[in-house]
Amino acid sequence: MVSRGFLIVLLCVLVAFSGCSGAGHRKGYTRVTKSSRVQEKAKIGYTFSGDASYYGKGFDGKKTASGEIFDRDEFTCAHRSLPFGTKLKVVRVKTGASVVVRVNDRGPYAKKRVLDLSEAAAKAIGLDKAGHGQIKATVVE
Repeated sequence: MVSRGFLIVLLCVLVAFSGCSGAGHRKGYTRVTKSSRVQEKAKIGYTFSGDASYYGKGFDGKKTASGEIFDRDEFTCAHRSLPFGTKLKVVRVKTGASVVVRVNDRGPYAKKRVLDLSEAAAKAIGLDKAGHGQIKATVVE
């Protein structure tokens, strides 16, 4: 038999968690989850740095998170939270080589990486041979 105290605790827990349902979201607000912290608008001049890699042949022709078909010959990239369409100037720290890319996908999924570049963008700054490298990226549009 279940004790009265257990039932009271259970009821309190259920009431507490009932406020966590998504039904009460106000119109016009974006629900942010741990896996999806997408910014509404990128501020021009916003800069970040870290390790970048690239993706190419295995993804060519597949749909990106934005709905576009990935083309490894285009100057595009994947970023975890910048809005699709955001343009970034990406500079390879080691050489100073730069390229402008457009965010059209989500990623990278390797924890220590900040960007996944298309193969064409990686070649433009010499990352295709190394596979990955340190970059500094600035929102330009």
